[in-house]
Amino acid sequence: MVFKFLKKNGLTIVFFSFVLIVLFVPSAKALMLQGLMKTGLFAPKIAQTALVSTDLAGITFSNEKGQLLDLGDLKGKVILLNFWATWCPPCRAEMPGLSKLYKQFEKDKNVVFIFADADGDLNKSAKFMRRNRYDLPIYKLESDIPTKVFERTLPTTVIFDKQGRLSFRHEGMADYSDAKFVDFLNKLKGLN
Repeated sequence: MVFKFLKKNGLTIVFFSFVLIVLFVPSAKALMLQGLMKTGLFAPKIAQTALVSTDLAGITFSNEKGQLLDLGDLKGKVILLNFWATWCPPCRAEMPGLSKLYKQFEKDKNVVFIFADADGDLNKSAKFMRRNRYDLPIYKLESDIPTKVFERTLPTTVIFDKQGRLSFRHEGMADYSDAKFVDFLNKLKGLN
């Protein structure tokens, strides 16, 4: 009787099991989203936003060692700021692309990457990074941040040009390892 039930409904059981796993297991959902990103559906829209002047002084972050970083001190550098959380499947899904992008600019003194854990739990973030073999600079927010920069949607990626102007803002996941995005960052490095 059980065998007949399984034979008749096996495909339905497999389908609903898959749906439940994707709904309730963040890493499974992230893996599925990564597959979707590879199709090109989630390429960031690179159309540069109107340059919005932002006073970055006083927007501070701290790293695992407790060292403070003030965005105002980074004038003259392109800043990529990504807000994420370990429990966020879209955040997890975009990490491989962000890691690849970071590796391309890691030694470039004109580009600074800040991966801000929205929960502020750097121990948990560091474990996540080590477990997934990402070597990304993680921080937690130590000050208020203007809503034009971050409105609490995860993930959110913003880029400031060398003058501290908001040049790019994207809410939601995207594949930042795209060659067009690398070109965009290189273009920002050349702007004055």
